[in-house]
Amino acid sequence: MKEEIELRGHIIDSLILPKVLDTIMDMRGNFQILQLEVGKTKTDESYARILVEGHAELFDELERLGALLPREEVNTSAAPRDKVLPDNFYGTTHHPTFVYLNGKWEPVRNLEMDCVIVIEGNKAICKRQGLVKKGENVVVGLKGIRVEAPQRSREPTDIFGFMSSEISPEKPINSLIKDLAKEMKRVKDRKGFIIHVVGTAMAHTGADRSLSELIKMGYVQAIFTGNGFAVMDVEKQLFGTTLGMDEKSGRVLKRGYKSHLVAINEIDKAGSIEKAVERGVLRDGVLYNCVKKKIPFVIGGSLRDDGPLPDTITDVMEAQDRMREYVRDADMCMIYASMLHGIATGNMLPSRVKTVVIDINPYVVTRLQDRGTTQALGIVSDPAVVLPMLVLEIKKLEE
Repeated sequence: MKEEIELRGHIIDSLILPKVLDTIMDMRGNFQILQLEVGKTKTDESYARILVEGHAELFDELERLGALLPREEVNTSAAPRDKVLPDNFYGTTHHPTFVYLNGKWEPVRNLEMDCVIVIEGNKAICKRQGLVKKGENVVVGLKGIRVEAPQRSREPTDIFGFMSSEISPEKPINSLIKDLAKEMKRVKDRKGFIIHVVGTAMAHTGADRSLSELIKMGYVQAIFTGNGFAVMDVEKQLFGTTLGMDEKSGRVLKRGYKSHLVAINEIDKAGSIEKAVERGVLRDGVLYNCVKKKIPFVIGGSLRDDGPLPDTITDVMEAQDRMREYVRDADMCMIYASMLHGIATGNMLPSRVKTVVIDINPYVVTRLQDRGTTQALGIVSDPAVVLPMLVLEIKKLEE
C-alpha cells in the first residue's frame, strides 16, 4: 500500500522524524519526503509530508509514532461475543488519541495502553477487552485514527521532559527533589489529583512517616497498594514492627512473625480499616490518615497474601477497574518501591500524567519504562531518603 503521511510539532528535536524514517527502512518500506518545513524558533513547530510505501504493519507502527494518516471515517466492527474482539481490532497506546467520527476528530475517553476503542453514539471510549460486550462497535484497522505522540519539552529545566535522559543512580538527587517539590506544589495549587503507589519497603524503611505527612498536607488524593504494605502499616501501629522486625532496633523479635497475623485479625474483628479507626484500634499510620482525611485507597491482592485484610480486593480485575476510577482524574503519579503495582498503574496512565518512580533498584525504574511508561521520571534512590527531603522542600514552599 502507498499513502501520504504527515508529521507535525517538534518532530526534529523530539526525534520523531528520525524514528519514522528509521522505522520505514527497518520494515523494508520506501519513502519520499514531499515537504519539510523546519521551525526556526523554540515555539515554532515543524511539518513534514512523506509518501510512504509498505505493508499494513508499517503504517501501524508509523501511526503509533504520531504520523497522521489520510483523514477518513473510522471503521468499526461488532464484537461477536462478550470479551471477544473482531479481527483486526485497533490496540491503543497511552498517548492522546482521536478518531474521525461523523466528520470531526473525537478524543478517545478513559485512554490507556493495550485496550480497544468502542464507539458509543458520538463518543469514543477506551475499554479493556474483558469489558467489551457482544454487539458493541469496536474500532478496527487504522483509518480515521490520530495519535499525538509526546514531544520533548522545550524548557531545559523541565524534569518531566519526555524520555529526557537515561536512568542512573548518579543523577543530582537534591536538585531533582527541589524541582519535584515545585511541580507537586503547582499541581496542588490548581487542585490537581496526585496518586501514590506504595510498596512494602515503605513500611520497612520508615518512609511511611513522610507519606503520612504528605497526606496531612494535602498532597495525596489516592493511594494504590497491596495487602503486604497495608498489613505492615497496621502491624507497625499496633506493635512497632513490620513482619516482626522492630523498627527501632532492626531486630526480629521472638515470635514476632505472628504480629502481622494478629494485625490482620484485629482488622477482621473490627470489620474494616475504617471501622478500626472509628473504634480506636488503629490510631496512626498511612491508612489511618487516609481514613481521617477521606482519601480513597485501593488495596489489590496477590497470590502471596496472608489473610487478606477485609479491605483487600482479591479479584485482580476488579482491583484494576477500581484503580481506573481514580486514574482518569490523575495529573501526577508517584510510585515508590513497587514493581507489581507500579507497572500495573503505569500501564493504565495516559502519557499526559506526570509520573515519578522512586526505587533503590535501577531495574525497577527501567522495567517500568520498558513496559511503555516512557514519560516517567526515574529517581534511583531509597524512598526513605528521598521522601523526608521532599517533604522538607514542600514545607519550605508552603511557608
